[in-house]
Amino acid sequence: VQLQASGGGMVQAGGSLRLSCEASGRTFGVFGWFRQAPGKEREFVAASRWRGDRRTYSDSVKGRFTIFRDNRDNTLYLQMNSLKPEDTAVYVCAVRIENIVGSSPSSYDYWGHGTLVTVSS
Repeated sequence: VQLQASGGGMVQAGGSLRLSCEASGRTFGVFGWFRQAPGKEREFVAASRWRGDRRTYSDSVKGRFTIFRDNRDNTLYLQMNSLKPEDTAVYVCAVRIENIVGSSPSSYDYWGHGTLVTVSS
């Protein structure tokens, strides 16, 4: 199983970024995004069942971020709009074999390498 995230960068507050994560090796039940800011614990951002339903978001990103997957090539996405400085973090994609959406990092089986998002005020 391989997960490779990309798309991070620096953007001004109010801007947008789209993160992507290429998943290979097998199919999964759930995919999700987490983030970790300096000095803070890993935080749940969003998750979805592999087929695209049961999308779940943290309160801090609800209405601004969208999680989705490209069925053609199993690329996972996190569209981030109206970015705020507090969104600054390393973002990581993760997948879970079991078909139950969860927000706990411990419930995910595979993790990708992170991509840094920096939002300036």
